[in-house]
Amino acid sequence: MCRDRWEAEVVSGGFDLGGACGLKNPGKAVRKDEQRQAVQTMGCGVSSQKDAGGPRKRPGSVGDVVVFLPGLRVPRTVDFAQALGGCLDRSVVERLSSLRARVVEMAMQESAAALKPKRRTAARHGSSTANLLQALEDYLPVLLGLVKEGSTLRNKVQFIWTNQEDKAEETGMADAWYEVLSVLHLMAMVCLLQANSLLLPRSYNDGYAPRVSEESRRATVDVFLKAAGYLDCAIRQVLPQIPPELRRQLPVDLAEGNLKALSLQALGQGVDMQLGLAIDSPKATLAVKRRLACEMVKYWHQVQENIPELPVSDGWGRKHLLFVKWKYVEAKAAAYYFHGLILDEGNTEKSHGMAIAALHASEEFLKESRRVSEAFHATPPTSRSPTPFGTAKYLLDKVPKDASSKVRINQDLYTQAKVIGTPPPLPDFALALTPDDYDLPPLDPVWSKEDNHC
Repeated sequence: MCRDRWEAEVVSGGFDLGGACGLKNPGKAVRKDEQRQAVQTMGCGVSSQKDAGGPRKRPGSVGDVVVFLPGLRVPRTVDFAQALGGCLDRSVVERLSSLRARVVEMAMQESAAALKPKRRTAARHGSSTANLLQALEDYLPVLLGLVKEGSTLRNKVQFIWTNQEDKAEETGMADAWYEVLSVLHLMAMVCLLQANSLLLPRSYNDGYAPRVSEESRRATVDVFLKAAGYLDCAIRQVLPQIPPELRRQLPVDLAEGNLKALSLQALGQGVDMQLGLAIDSPKATLAVKRRLACEMVKYWHQVQENIPELPVSDGWGRKHLLFVKWKYVEAKAAAYYFHGLILDEGNTEKSHGMAIAALHASEEFLKESRRVSEAFHATPPTSRSPTPFGTAKYLLDKVPKDASSKVRINQDLYTQAKVIGTPPPLPDFALALTPDDYDLPPLDPVWSKEDNHC
């Protein structure tokens, strides 16, 4: 996973719409209009806008943002006793119910906190997200019993989750694999929340201004790899279990392209942290810094290639796309800057000419990244940009000064340097940072002696 390569180189009420409401295809994704139709025709109680908590709330502001995530998908309550009471022993039903109820409660609390973006201490926020992640990890091995080989329980329960990026307010499916997919996605988003918390400046009562410590930046690399690991597992082990016709009905939040893009985003931001650490290290060479910056460009380019078409008229879609553009352009500014410095070490007029073009490109990309950053933070839900640190701070301090001075010096030396040419291509390096190896956990022992009766 090469975390430090530069050092080496230098229970509550709910609804069973799947069978109880008489839907024709219990495995089919059910949107709110279909649910209401089922109510009208079958007389079955389902979640309406009112009893689901009203229309989807959009936060006006989400506070300080270093790491983007498109909100949290929150599960609706499920009545396992109604859906599975005649199929499983009471102890198993109660365990499923209690574990999921804990997830629902914590996810609602964490999501509600986003609607009130008051400044919270990183330690307190880190504790709440850690508790939610633990609740999800506890629930998953028990949930997997519904999809174990030979089980007839897979389509017995209708699972409903709110969406963030999809046009539909929520999506329900009578397929336990949809629940597994949603759980893994939420685990990854919680990791991104943790990463954002770690990267907010904090005071250390040492007489210096609040800052992001080296320890926090190192820890965040591991959190990013963990998030990418959950998403990679979802793509490899869960999506293939869902029939193609049902996969096409998944919300855009869970589309394969979005899962892949978020995983690559986590890796790209992990490399960003590595580059910042390398910049601060006297041991790291220019070659190491250039390599990291070029890898970062490739990650963000792949994010752009994988991200699906997102609704931009409402919600998170436009902000998500702006974040990707911002980080992609910022990565190019870093890559061309270090590439230009290395080219400037050459002894030929050609190398100096290419250095001028690279440094000029870096300066232009940095200007563009600042414009896109401002647009990102101004786009609803609005956000704040904390004090720059790491790679971003270094670029803001160095690029304008170094680019102009080196361009001026080289133009004084070489007549041909008066005209700045096309920037040279960036070196192509293999991507070294990969997601954590994460596989679906083994079944909880509660299933070892359980035979369902359906």
